Amino acid sequence: MILSWKTGGILLGAVFFAAVLLVKPVGVSTQFVIFDGILWDAVDDTAVVASKDAKSGYASPNAYLNKSGGKYAKNVANPWNYSFVFVLAVMGGAALSALLRGGVSREERVAPAIWRANFGDAAWKRQVAVFAAGFIVLYGARMAGGCTSGHMMSGMMQTALSAYIFTAGVFLAAVPAAILTYRKEG
Repeated sequence: MILSWKTGGILLGAVFFAAVLLVKPVGVSTQFVIFDGILWDAVDDTAVVASKDAKSGYASPNAYLNKSGGKYAKNVANPWNYSFVFVLAVMGGAALSALLRGGVSREERVAPAIWRANFGDAAWKRQVAVFAAGFIVLYGARMAGGCTSGHMMSGMMQTALSAYIFTAGVFLAAVPAAILTYRKEG
């Protein structure tokens, strides 16, 4: 069963609303930093240490992990928290969705039809473009102190003015970029 984009949007909105209402606002990009910290901590015993002086009980020589009284250092030391598990669940949910719809066709794995019409069938081009775009978005999100899910989705539900400004900026940049990038239809 494939849901329409409208039904999917309503369901996504309901899940985000429930998360904001019942737990806390959703944000994802910080968990990439936490994952980096977990990898760092696995190879360096000084990356995160227990600390009686830190509000959270943990400290790090890394300023970002150490901010807010070592809040992120604590998440590195104890990663099985709501935010980290949420990111894992997003990936698991995507895999489950693909499985329930009968898998992903070879053409979809290589690239959508509109990509192939504009850039050809070379899978490596798509992989490089997706990696570069993801890097730019994540880098920009961290520079802005958040991510699209935190700014756009959770932020708009909380009626934060910054979220509305961010969302307007995203669409003002994304729509012309898509029109220019995908001139040929798939």
